[in-house]
Amino acid sequence: MRLATRFIVLCWLIASPAVAATGSAGPCGACHASVRRTGAHAALSCPACHGPDGGGGRRAVAGGIDAPASCASAGCHADYAGVLSQSMATRASEKAFAARTAGVGDPAFFGNACGGCHVASCRDCHVGGAHATSKPGTAECLRCHSDEFTGAEYLGLAPREENARYGRGIAKRDDHYLKMLPDVHAEAGMPCGACHAMKSLAAGRKSSKACTDCHAPSPGVVEHAIAPHMAGMTCAACHSAWVAQAYGTFFLRTGGSDAAISAFDLRHIKGGYLKSVYLRRQDAPPLGLNAQGKVSPIVPRFILYTSDIRPGVSGRVENRLLAAEWKAIFPHTVRRGSVTCEGCHDAPARWMREPVRDRIRRLRDDGMTLASFRDREGQRVANGAFLDDARVASLAARGKGYKVALVKKWKRLIDRVDGSLRR
Repeated sequence: MRLATRFIVLCWLIASPAVAATGSAGPCGACHASVRRTGAHAALSCPACHGPDGGGGRRAVAGGIDAPASCASAGCHADYAGVLSQSMATRASEKAFAARTAGVGDPAFFGNACGGCHVASCRDCHVGGAHATSKPGTAECLRCHSDEFTGAEYLGLAPREENARYGRGIAKRDDHYLKMLPDVHAEAGMPCGACHAMKSLAAGRKSSKACTDCHAPSPGVVEHAIAPHMAGMTCAACHSAWVAQAYGTFFLRTGGSDAAISAFDLRHIKGGYLKSVYLRRQDAPPLGLNAQGKVSPIVPRFILYTSDIRPGVSGRVENRLLAAEWKAIFPHTVRRGSVTCEGCHDAPARWMREPVRDRIRRLRDDGMTLASFRDREGQRVANGAFLDDARVASLAARGKGYKVALVKKWKRLIDRVDGSLRR
């Protein structure tokens, strides 16, 4: 009996977390042989996360191994604790936008229509489970960053219309995309984290690098030798090959009947809404001014309408305009080279100043609020401005400097083609 008692005590001590506190797996492996650690934490000992006493066998510090506080505690990732208090997690600006637009008539709109892609814990980006945690790659970023605002275009993917009849092309998570030119950085195999490091995100900055941190503009390039270009334009104004644009985003409430949903044949989202986009384009980005007053690509984000045609609802509305806002952005569609001089100086459409007959949809002919998606009347750039008419007119002036630069540009293009043909 005494021998049996000693044997039981010995087994208990071997299995005890207090004893199993040395080595990479050490004595912990006697009971947890099936646990295999890979990824970023592969070299850590068990007590590094579970504590010297095992925390009851499952828990780490401060709230469990899946809690953000655990990752940031004990000096491991304290520098990154701020990520979950920044815009990527709080979505303060998006919530404010929803509150003053669709949220006026439906306070639950943000949670129903917009709440699915917001970071709440470290595990939202660092996939693989507690014992196989890995650094997020491009695929993890694009789980959320995949619409026409930023994300999927980095890989050369442009969102298609939601309607089922356009359900062709590359499919990801029930969304379909057109194949476009990818960003040169994606072609080089650079992940999102190469320019969007965790420390910068934790500090509230969108990017950890500027273009000039890696690229010194060559004065031998005709456009780089023009001082107003370098002082008054973002690199993206010339080097963005295309940008996805959504003109007229509609959220409809029909009452949820099967007949109504099948008739519209649109994407069904929570809260009884159907979503549709009036028109999508994938071409050279329109240009305006960003918050620093520099020429920058701008996109319509959002020109937002709502229709509530549910049976029995008082005050039923159709095509109510909730917002007509553009935003200056940095499209992730960087390519070498740039547009020719005429691509900006003789292209009023780039500045939303094309003739009325050429504008995208004359909406008032359809009984809608705006004159056109490309008419500035009733619209604004939320973080910048449209270029004023005087500056647009000045771009069309053909002074001596413009003519000299134009000749140099075309001479280089011709020489390049001639050289290629000779080879």
